[in-house]
Amino acid sequence: MAITVFIADDQAMVRQGFGALLASQPDISVIGDAPDGAVAVSEVKRLRPDVVLMDVRMPEMNGLDAARVILSAGFDPPVRVLMLTTFDVDDYVYEALSIGASGFMLKDAPAEELIRAVRVVADGEALLAPTVTRRLIADVTSRRSTARRKPAALSALTPREREVLELIARGMSNTEIAERLFVAEQTVKTHVGKVLSKLDLRDRAQAVVLAYESGLVTPG
Repeated sequence: MAITVFIADDQAMVRQGFGALLASQPDISVIGDAPDGAVAVSEVKRLRPDVVLMDVRMPEMNGLDAARVILSAGFDPPVRVLMLTTFDVDDYVYEALSIGASGFMLKDAPAEELIRAVRVVADGEALLAPTVTRRLIADVTSRRSTARRKPAALSALTPREREVLELIARGMSNTEIAERLFVAEQTVKTHVGKVLSKLDLRDRAQAVVLAYESGLVTPG
């Protein structure tokens, strides 16, 4: 089955360019687009794509508000949202991850990174591997250090689960974590599921935010 993608951006050239690039891939199908957040919410509810590429700054309803509506709708299977930004550091990044966005991409990233991003997010993983993404997360979370919290639930994690959480926050995929810990990938998936459940988190992106906020992982 092809990964279905919806693109929300107020620039027609961006929608057309990203759409043509992604549609050229045999495993990706672009099923719609929208010029603003309000239309995006309406169309996503109708089309139920696997992944939404959502520009942060749009008229009518900005991408963050649109993402919040989509991610709180409780779609099954879930609709993943990948935020798009023009700037190296965007004040919306932290909040986007906090509400459950699966990651973010710079609009000027190489084509192969965008294609990979869609595949990674569709597979249920947060887009955290690219160096620029790790830098953005570290920058945004460190600037919000006053908001750090240490949830009591962290103490409920086993030593291996804490280790897995740390590696997730470092931007590692399940495959990379399995290689680092010398365990099967399915074992890692089990640990990730337990971490999310014990910490009452929606997905890996929220796990990364919490890991930085709590001080379990520090920027750098």
